[in-house]
Amino acid sequence: MKKPYAKETICIQSGWKPGNGEPRVLPIYQTTTYKYDTSEQMGRLFDLEEDGYFYTRLQNPTNDCVAQKICELEGGVAAMLTSSGQAANYYAVFNICEAGSHVVLSSTVYGGTFNLIAVTMKKMGISCTIVDPDADYETLCQAFQENTRCVLAETIANPALVVLDIEKFAKAAHAHQVPLIVDNTFATPINCNPFKWGADIVTHSTTKYMDGHAMCVGGAIVDSGNFDWSLYPEKFPGLCEPDDSYHGIIYAEKFGKEAYIRKATVQLMRDLGSIQSPQNAFLLNVGLETLHLRMPRHCENAMKVASFLENHEKVAWVNYPGLKSSKYYELACKYMPNGTCGVISFGLKGGRHAAEIMMDKLELAAIVTHVADARTCVLHPASHTHRQMNDEQLKEAGVNPDLIRFSVGIENAEDIIADLEQALAAI
Repeated sequence: MKKPYAKETICIQSGWKPGNGEPRVLPIYQTTTYKYDTSEQMGRLFDLEEDGYFYTRLQNPTNDCVAQKICELEGGVAAMLTSSGQAANYYAVFNICEAGSHVVLSSTVYGGTFNLIAVTMKKMGISCTIVDPDADYETLCQAFQENTRCVLAETIANPALVVLDIEKFAKAAHAHQVPLIVDNTFATPINCNPFKWGADIVTHSTTKYMDGHAMCVGGAIVDSGNFDWSLYPEKFPGLCEPDDSYHGIIYAEKFGKEAYIRKATVQLMRDLGSIQSPQNAFLLNVGLETLHLRMPRHCENAMKVASFLENHEKVAWVNYPGLKSSKYYELACKYMPNGTCGVISFGLKGGRHAAEIMMDKLELAAIVTHVADARTCVLHPASHTHRQMNDEQLKEAGVNPDLIRFSVGIENAEDIIADLEQALAAI
């Protein structure tokens, strides 16, 4: 058969490879520990001289199979699962940053990610400069400093739905000898492969479309293997200098293209422990098996709902990259020609008060913190996910006070529209 397989086949077949007489479905390795016959072999595992499992906080067979599937979908060389999308973004940055480092951060990233980098990691001595993702290349380059170690952005911003010009950001990052980290949660690898356009590391909140059923929290990090850490040892000492906690191993030398993920696994996961549970990894794998079927339906339904809202007299504005009226339509066609995501943002002519009335009247769509799963749901970010931001920060993040985040599910599109219609009638 032809290889590499298409994404549809990877969603179903990749990861778990059962041998003769083994379970056809990925097993849940619900164990913390693994037995070995000799002390010497266990010692080699702890010295990273031999591959294997010795404690689930670092690695687990169920998790590794699911990580491998996500890795293949993204076209990377190595991947790991984390306990949440927040943990994935934290590990992705902290793996190459330390006190005194600097991060270039897109202003429109998810509010929780913004708070993680701009507030919490600031307390750890890691600073950041906030940049407008729509800024031109020259303006973007002005944000870099001598101590910059990475750039972090989202393919489709949550909830601003800004489509990232990946090539522009990659060019700027590489011109300053640092990697571009892209959170690909909303687009998923079904609709966008950031590595194709120059991104170096991809993160996911697998809690969203990958799981698809609001059952399990999780995250993932995938490394493209394209960034050569050894070229810039002074910038990335954690990868290019001996690690005393592993008898002086130099990750870039010992593990080559897998150095970044290996370090994150054996060092950060060892010390910080944000492991995804095997049970959650199993549920995530079930979701991944239908990801290629669900994403087109999410996009198809979202397009119908966005068109309805765009033509409704009580709606002030609609933001959906699939609409030709969107300022990001051309970028969406370039990076995501088969569709973007199922999330729409819009505002009502009656402002914030009207938004609250409409949301309370919805019957099919539920008001929940979650986004991007099979069920249609709605949220008012300024009051909920982004409430830690002040008005100026909200504006920078593309979150207006009247912005409604509407996550279109895979129900019948006409039923979703009918629910919106009756709720809007109540205003």
